[in-house]
Amino acid sequence: MAKNTERRVVAELGRPETPEEEAARKAEQSRLYRDRKTLRNLLYALLVSVGLVAAIVILVPRSEESLLQPVDYAQVAASAQNAVPVPLAVPELPEGWSANAAELRTATADQVVSWYIGLISPDNQYVGLTQALNANPSWVSEQVNRGIPSGTVDIDGVSWTVYDNRATAAGGTDLGNVEYALTAEAGPTTYIVFGTASDSEIAEVAASITGNLRDQPATAPAEDTTEDNG
Repeated sequence: MAKNTERRVVAELGRPETPEEEAARKAEQSRLYRDRKTLRNLLYALLVSVGLVAAIVILVPRSEESLLQPVDYAQVAASAQNAVPVPLAVPELPEGWSANAAELRTATADQVVSWYIGLISPDNQYVGLTQALNANPSWVSEQVNRGIPSGTVDIDGVSWTVYDNRATAAGGTDLGNVEYALTAEAGPTTYIVFGTASDSEIAEVAASITGNLRDQPATAPAEDTTEDNG
């Protein structure tokens, strides 16, 4: 029986395909098949990558501790003390507390000299302690993130002004690291204890420097302006 060599009629054309048209159709079908296969491979590779990332995130242990190296703020205070005419505060805190920063800040635009310690609480929250000499109200306002005083609290016989920014700030306000703050004054010295820690942890830091508040002079000692003529 003779082989049927008649070409099929293509509906879109209304006639049989030419050899060139048939070859083009088959080439297009082959290209579409390769494209679909490539897309499937890409999707598979993407799913594998996402799975690997998820496994790493879940399985790799992550420390909740600060990545900054601990700082011996007592030693830093001892080194800086000669540059300040009033006793610098050195909190005495129980085990579980640490510090990741301590510095004497002198080169400031507002001309306020301050001693700063950055602390990490046992609950891994931030508490900052700033002790300033001859601070002015606008400087203090900046330090408490322009918060509004919400009351006072007595800590070891010292009256501290409370700035509970979590309660008084307008909705959506960025509180930064000053969610809660306490301020107190002793002679020429202003103290600000602030942070993201709980009220009790911030109060604990305030209590730890009560002795330093009581040691402050009533007025700032006069600077020695005597010149050495020898």
